[in-house]
Amino acid sequence: MTWHLGRLAGFDIESTGTNPETARIVTACIVQLGGQQPTVAANWLTDADGEEIPEQAAAVHGISTSKARTEGIPLKEAVAEILAGLTQVILAGIPIVAMNARYDITLLDREAHRFGLDPLPAGPVIDPFVIDKQVDRYRPGKRTLTALCEHYEVRLDGAHSADADAVAACRVAWRQATRYPQLAAMTLNELHTAQVAWAAEQAASLQEYFRKKDPAVVVEGAWPLIPRQRETTS
Repeated sequence: MTWHLGRLAGFDIESTGTNPETARIVTACIVQLGGQQPTVAANWLTDADGEEIPEQAAAVHGISTSKARTEGIPLKEAVAEILAGLTQVILAGIPIVAMNARYDITLLDREAHRFGLDPLPAGPVIDPFVIDKQVDRYRPGKRTLTALCEHYEVRLDGAHSADADAVAACRVAWRQATRYPQLAAMTLNELHTAQVAWAAEQAASLQEYFRKKDPAVVVEGAWPLIPRQRETTS
């Protein structure tokens, strides 16, 4: 049985910002679906560890600072539960599907580090963003989740809520495997390894493009996790 006919675990985070080194988790979702089994979802709303949620971020995911503080659980508790849930998924041999996984996986890793929690074990990750840039690299237009859902004819219910985005990412991954048989033919480990190389190539290409205007630009190539030793202070 090929990977796209089995169980998948969609994972998505909505946060306080766009930098995974400094952003804090506001909401998160792990949704297991497919494999001819019922869909099971776990959702978290955190207190963002007491930090302010910028208006720009709240405008995207709809969670204000006051809502997070009054309704959210302590962030450390949520991070521990998310790590436990994803570890269970990995140990069961189920791939994690995350749109732009480099952000979500790295942010979760940094939160684990802040709270002194064990990092996520290694396991196969499927990133519809990296895959799309590889299989259809010259297509013009955006490659947001909303754009990919439109391109792959996937329904997206409530963009920018963690649960809707997690489900949509899985649906896009399924469509990609259906549309590009070479993806479905790979084992999970082969697909993961291929994405590591594709993500590095994509970053190098983007960096080369940006450096035409600014020679100092650096585009991170590590995937799905930016190693902690690369942490820099700006």
